[in-house]
Amino acid sequence: MTRFLRSALTAGALCIPAAVLVPATPSSAGDDKKHTGTTQSVVTEAKDVKWGNGPASLPPGARAAVLDGDPTKKGPFTMRAKLPANYRIAPHHHPADERVTVISGTAKIGMGEKFDEAKMTSLPAGGYFSMPRGHRHYFGTGGEETVIQINGIGPWEIVYVNPADDPRKQKGQSKTAPDSAP
Repeated sequence: MTRFLRSALTAGALCIPAAVLVPATPSSAGDDKKHTGTTQSVVTEAKDVKWGNGPASLPPGARAAVLDGDPTKKGPFTMRAKLPANYRIAPHHHPADERVTVISGTAKIGMGEKFDEAKMTSLPAGGYFSMPRGHRHYFGTGGEETVIQINGIGPWEIVYVNPADDPRKQKGQSKTAPDSAP
């Protein structure tokens, strides 16, 4: 393991695609108002999380749920992404810091502008990583469905190192989910 990667992982580094923008229905004392992440408490049981399609900025197969806040607007947010086995996200970066916790499955992270499976570090459930804004990295999952939780400050987006890797620019894309929360 490279010194940088070991240092980054010790400090808690990774990045995951972020613009997963499908609202969840939190159980918070019957309050049905949209939570801002700053003025209301949110209590959500796993069984109450409402999953929807991931955003068009991610490769097909991602499911997503916003637990708190709105990743498309300025301010804090918390969201989850449910990703299929052997899922890959091409090298990219984000305009804001990203903090990710692995809820279940195995997340794999690599640093740099070229996807290299051999240089990825695997993190099982309970693992955590963060990535500073602008840091180039790539992401994948292990041989099972993986759920991650992303915490950050919006607005959130993903910028691919190679624009041709951006699913929004690929022809024949069957994904219909918007890149912004409703």
